[in-house]
Amino acid sequence: MKELPYTPKAIIGRREMVELTDMQLVLCAKADTGARTSALHAEDITTFEEEGEPWVSFTIPGSGPDSPPHVFRMPLHDRRKVRSSNGQQEWRYVVRTPMRLGTLEYPVEFTLTDRRDMRHPMLLGRRALRRLLVAPGASFLLGDP
Repeated sequence: MKELPYTPKAIIGRREMVELTDMQLVLCAKADTGARTSALHAEDITTFEEEGEPWVSFTIPGSGPDSPPHVFRMPLHDRRKVRSSNGQQEWRYVVRTPMRLGTLEYPVEFTLTDRRDMRHPMLLGRRALRRLLVAPGASFLLGDP
């Protein structure tokens, strides 16, 4: 058996609680080693310019019936063609924001997409999982929800 080409920073479960620190959001995320880019559930996605730079605004629904929706305005980092799990390709807007996963904190890129029919509002792709090991039979190894 080959050795790993790096020392993992952490071992995570297939689901973990993630904090998007600049957005003051804590969400349950699913680790998906089959996805290259991470995805974040967003609604009412619109682009606009601010001082000549591209920005995006979007809404993330509250976590319960009494929780108000969160509206964000962020610089637009990129726009990418993404193939979803059902094989459909679509253009998605990309934002970049710091993410805290257990004791680790680092910047992550998220595509904005409607995930309302999915079980988890956030998906962590391979780029966000670099230098981490995923234990697919475990959940919340870095802290309970």
